[in-house]
Amino acid sequence: MKNNLKKMAGYYKPYMGTFLTDMFFAFLASIISLVIPLAVRYITSEIINMSSNEAVKRVLIIGGVLIALTLIQCLANYYIINIGHVMGAKMEYDMRAEIFAHYQKLSFSFFDEQKVGQLMSRITSDLFDISELLHHGPENIAISVIKILGAFIILMNISGYLTIAAFVLVPVMFIYSYFLNKKMKKAFMENRVQIAEINTQIEDNLSGIRVVKSFANEDIEREKFKVGNDGFLKAKKQSYYYMGLFHSGMKAFTMLINVVVIMSGGVLIAKNKVDVSDFVAFLLYINIFTDPIRTLIDFTEQFQNGYSGFERFMQIMAIEPDVKDSKNAVPLKDVRGDIVFDDVSFKYKDTEHRVLRHINLDVKAGSYVALVGSSGGGKTTLCSLIPRFYDVTNGSIKIDGKDVRDVTLQSLRENIGIVQQDVYLFSGTVYDNIRYGKPGATREEVIEAAKLANAHDFIMELPNGYDTDIGQRGVKLSGGQKQRLSIARVFLKNPPILIFDEATSALDNESENIVKESLERLASNRTTFVIAHRLSTIKNAERILVLSENGIEESGTHDELMKKDGLYAQLYKWTK
Repeated sequence: MKNNLKKMAGYYKPYMGTFLTDMFFAFLASIISLVIPLAVRYITSEIINMSSNEAVKRVLIIGGVLIALTLIQCLANYYIINIGHVMGAKMEYDMRAEIFAHYQKLSFSFFDEQKVGQLMSRITSDLFDISELLHHGPENIAISVIKILGAFIILMNISGYLTIAAFVLVPVMFIYSYFLNKKMKKAFMENRVQIAEINTQIEDNLSGIRVVKSFANEDIEREKFKVGNDGFLKAKKQSYYYMGLFHSGMKAFTMLINVVVIMSGGVLIAKNKVDVSDFVAFLLYINIFTDPIRTLIDFTEQFQNGYSGFERFMQIMAIEPDVKDSKNAVPLKDVRGDIVFDDVSFKYKDTEHRVLRHINLDVKAGSYVALVGSSGGGKTTLCSLIPRFYDVTNGSIKIDGKDVRDVTLQSLRENIGIVQQDVYLFSGTVYDNIRYGKPGATREEVIEAAKLANAHDFIMELPNGYDTDIGQRGVKLSGGQKQRLSIARVFLKNPPILIFDEATSALDNESENIVKESLERLASNRTTFVIAHRLSTIKNAERILVLSENGIEESGTHDELMKKDGLYAQLYKWTK
């Protein structure tokens, strides 16, 4: 906890000037609130004995001073509420940027285990509660401490007896809040888990809404959501149960303190040990005294809420990426495209089963290599090891003689282009999505890439051409159109190494032929790996590798492998 609090405090550093000013105004507003009951005491004890003219004169002076102090307090409160909140928002902004940047660094293995809704919850609702704590926490403590100490000193000067009476219940009040806060912390943490679960279900449903509707499974989705929603409601009920006990108890204690003071004051007035004017002033100060105690105790609830969010934030920030640059990593330059797999084996973290076993492969620059095999044979995994989406478990992969673990990730991936079966297009325009392959490209370069990918003609038929909005994940485009945009993106990137992961398997024959032509044009003079589902599409490959759980079972051209009448021949006959 100490390290977390130290890290939390570090977010104040860029805004220390604003923070100190905020604290100054908090102190100022607190001190001013202590002055008003003193004015009441002075009027009821001193001015009441003055002549009419003198009394009016003094009251006007006191009134003027109080009005000036009220204006100053108004300014102080404005700064606290406006500038102070902006400071909190800026810290939230910094933390959100930090966790988003951290998400970008994390490896595929991390995202394989996580749900998008859970990750979204950590970057939205969690951070809001943290920023509220970072803004209001120190401010509430400062205001409360000043008011409690100031009121206590003044109360002691008014009447020691009444002060003792007022303090009798305070220790009990703190003990009560301590035990309930432990319960609330657990409840708040469960709330966060349930909120994240609901976010996950919503994201999952809305992303797959077309599948839901195509199967007419809206009722099933509502039932699934109901389970999560019920869990959230149950967690909320639990937290509100403890919050109800907490807040009602605090208000009861505050009222009891007033009752004890009134009873004690009545007895002391009857025995001439307290003046009426002192008693009135004391009652006014009791509210100033009990209010910050309640605020201070309420802060514990705010702290539990915000700190539980910060713990979740730090849990993510503490995760190190499995794949990252080595200390001595150098940029990969002037890539030809020679790729060597040297006794490569690989298994995923959550399984003992090796997906790849002792792969030895030498691919010369500019070669066109096809990978085939049954589902689960490791084709996609093998290709994912080249750009280091995962790191090999054993062995090594070298590009132009350099181990991919010894070069920077950015330079490695800048030299590799990937066209996948499941094309991902971002919300925005056609132009934005193609330009994603080379963010600094000119419009002319984007158009040229689209022409090479056989995409220019259909783009020009869209309502706004290259400036047409394609919707979430390119929902307004056909499968073939989306695939050609993804190919145009890679054309623009112009990498020396290509990976086609079943890029045409989901397309109809007409679209496949157009896309296939684009892919062949893109693959020209580049080292190319093709993961093939339809074996008829890779008959002309220079080299075909047949992968199985045992590794590379067969290797050769289409004709050579057909003559062998082995595993490839069986697969070809089966898929034909």
